Parts: sequence; C-alpha cells; structure tokens
Amino acid sequence: MLARPIINRAMRSLYHYVRLLFCVLLVLGGGGISSGQAQGKYMTQKGLVSFFSTSIIEDIEAHTEQAAAVLDLQTQQLAFSIPIKSFQFKRSLMQEHFNENYMESDRFAKSTFKGHILDFDASALAKGLPQRITVEGDLTIHGVTKHVTVTGGLEQQKGTLLVNAYFSVAPADYNIEIPLLVRENIAKTVGIKVAISCDPVSQLTINK
Repeated sequence: MLARPIINRAMRSLYHYVRLLFCVLLVLGGGGISSGQAQGKYMTQKGLVSFFSTSIIEDIEAHTEQAAAVLDLQTQQLAFSIPIKSFQFKRSLMQEHFNENYMESDRFAKSTFKGHILDFDASALAKGLPQRITVEGDLTIHGVTKHVTVTGGLEQQKGTLLVNAYFSVAPADYNIEIPLLVRENIAKTVGIKVAISCDPVSQLTINK
C-alpha cells in the first residue's frame, strides 16, 4: 500500500515531463534539440492562466498554474497546453460542475494553442523594452479548434521571458453547453488571462 503513492507521484512527474516534451516537439517540428540549437527558445510548465465570467447568481472564476508553454523567438512560434482539471475554484461544487457538466474533462483533458507572433521586434526585446504583440493560431477547447487572433505583451527580464495576454471566448463557439436553467444568468463570453514566465532552454539536450 505504501508503494502506491510513490508510484502515483512518479507517474504524475513522468506525465508532466512527457506533456512538456510534446509541446517542445510540436513547436520545433518534431526534431531533437541540442544545447547549441536551444538559443532563442523558452519554456515553462508552471504558467498562470485564469478565467472570469459574470453571473447574476455568482461570478465564475478559476485559475491554474500548470500551463505548459514553449516559445521559439527564432521562428516566432509558440504553443500552450493546459490540463483542464488543474483549474482551481473557490467552491469545490463549482469545480465539479465545471469538469463534469461543462468541460467534460475526462473526455477532453486539455486545451491547447499553437500559433505564431505576427509582429516582433527582436532588438527591442534584447534591450529589455516591453512590447505589444499580436499572436495568431489555433485554439482548441472542448475538442473544438478555432483560429484566433490575440494581442498581448512580451518582455525580457534577466533572461526570463514574460508573456501576458487577455482575450475572450464564447463557450457556445466550442460546443460547451450551458444548462437552460442558468443560461440567461451567465455572460455569453468568458475572459481569459495569461501571465507566464518562460526560462531559456540553454542546457536542454533531447535526442530524437
């Protein structure tokens, strides 16, 4: 019995590593990374993502600090992967409804984004100057993929890349059904906030 928790922790750690590795390979086109090739590439698996929606009865908000992300400044590509069950609510009942009734997280375990930066000033970033960016790509939620364009901020501080964005999505666009009983009391859109700090992939070596 004592061995089971240890095995479970090991499996969770392995899962997080494989998930992050998948994101890296997704952005880099499936190739391996050597320490020499890693210049300009940043990643994290502890990104902060939160969402908020107004409601007459009670506002709906939750956050996660388990967003895996990888960004390649050389190709200006980036990818995110967020485990749906990692979102934390103030009320456990609301969290249960979110996973079971709305997001069906056993079936659709994660949300992902894969895209690229449209406007990027490398020289300004190197000087530590914050800049506004526009990102375009495919956002997948609840098994539905939509092409989206999002504006945000990008800044480099002491070698760490700071990325932030705020945008809205409509649950109906992703086939997320809101029960008729509460449909009129909940906003039609959900505000999503992204705030992540990515570290450089300077020492990583992965063989294909």
